[in-house]
Amino acid sequence: MARKVFVVGVGMTKFEKPGSRDWDYPDMAKEAGTKALADAGINYDEVEQAIAAYCYGDSTAGQEAIYEIGMSGIPIVNVNNNCSTGSSALFLGRQLIAGDMADCVMAIGFEKMEKGSLGMKFPTAARR
Repeated sequence: MARKVFVVGVGMTKFEKPGSRDWDYPDMAKEAGTKALADAGINYDEVEQAIAAYCYGDSTAGQEAIYEIGMSGIPIVNVNNNCSTGSSALFLGRQLIAGDMADCVMAIGFEKMEKGSLGMKFPTAARR
């Protein structure tokens, strides 16, 4: 039987209109992640693995964002699953704990939207 898994801390930033604040995703992750750790009553060195969820960012945006919180030397998995990106990160974190692969995991999501309507971000991708 899988171990029970609990969310013990949450944190988030204020939703902002794109371009209304001079900050980037590492700033967002630091603010939300620090709040989540404080809410859980733990230090960042107790986190064993992290799942970073985002759609519009470089392939290692999760590493850069989580390093701002102070984490290094832990596995950081980047997740992009479109509209279910955040829930995919939470699910993967749950799987790590339920499967006894970790005791404490951080699932964090962030997105820096551009001004204007959504468009094709990766125009060289093949369309089917």
